[in-house]
Amino acid sequence: MHAPTESEIESLFAAARQGSNPCLGRLLALYTNYLKLLVAAQLDSRLQGRVSPSDVVQDAFFEAHRDFGQFRGQSTGEFVAWLRRIVINNILRVVEQHVLAEKRDVRREVSLDELGRRLEQSTVRLETLLAAQSDSPSGSAARREHEILLADALAALPADYRDIIVLRHIEALPFDEIALRMHRSPGAVRMLWLRALQKLRETLRR
Repeated sequence: MHAPTESEIESLFAAARQGSNPCLGRLLALYTNYLKLLVAAQLDSRLQGRVSPSDVVQDAFFEAHRDFGQFRGQSTGEFVAWLRRIVINNILRVVEQHVLAEKRDVRREVSLDELGRRLEQSTVRLETLLAAQSDSPSGSAARREHEILLADALAALPADYRDIIVLRHIEALPFDEIALRMHRSPGAVRMLWLRALQKLRETLRR
């Protein structure tokens, strides 16, 4: 799969900082699958099926376009961290909208700090999965470049392959719980997981 190079990402970021809306749009689009993956890992059983990660990410992109003039970061790493903060706020807003309708005090259950911690954990697990599929170590800029490629590769997998990798590697669930979620036996889940990892590796080599 083709990944945007570090220089391409930096060029888009620099142009966006100079006021180019088209470059900002292309820069945001690079992170679509990456952010959708992280959002999906934060939606618990109360929200699955009612909230689309795509909608959360699109709302975040709208806000990023609107508020980019206020962004004071100087690097793409800071830019991605800023995007994640916007996503965290949007997830919390979604939780409030859906669960408060059931007369529950969501803020006692979910806080910005807690969502931020969980999102960072998902990011670390994504990096760990990336390292497991990579042949060589890389610096932070290269990891961001490869995270985009990995998220795009996951998005291209069949749904059951993608789901089991997310459940196992991003949500860090044990196989027994994954089996319950996917309505399969633990043995079948393990076989599916092995096939999914092999397919992911093949996709990343293209």
